[in-house]
Amino acid sequence: MRTGIDDRTGGLLTGWDHCVQSLRLILTTRVGTLIMRRDFGGGLVELQDRNPSPREMMAAYTRITTAIRLWEPGFRLQKLGIVRAGADGIYRLDMVGVFYPRGHLGDYAASETRSTAIPGYALRTGGISFIDGATA
Repeated sequence: MRTGIDDRTGGLLTGWDHCVQSLRLILTTRVGTLIMRRDFGGGLVELQDRNPSPREMMAAYTRITTAIRLWEPGFRLQKLGIVRAGADGIYRLDMVGVFYPRGHLGDYAASETRSTAIPGYALRTGGISFIDGATA
């Protein structure tokens, strides 16, 4: 079973909760900032200060799907969509996919369908912000 340390509380995280934290880390890390893993990250931070036009939203979709495929072996994205597009410029994205509890070990025998908001993400005019409590 996958386990790790909660980056906010220091407590133990297991299973799906650890996967959600991993997704959040992947998507909030600027590509090129990790010394020993320069290609790690989601590439979303690079979209800051751009208006969320259809072209920019497609760029965000592409970066999200690519980053998850490359860096999170325990989750296979099946569906990604906008669940909120407000006049305030905040766009909430929801993703649905298959969680593999032992995928990080290369074992894809057991699986669960799961969904979450892009872990804490809202694409906003002027940047990408983190919103706590966005997982479902």
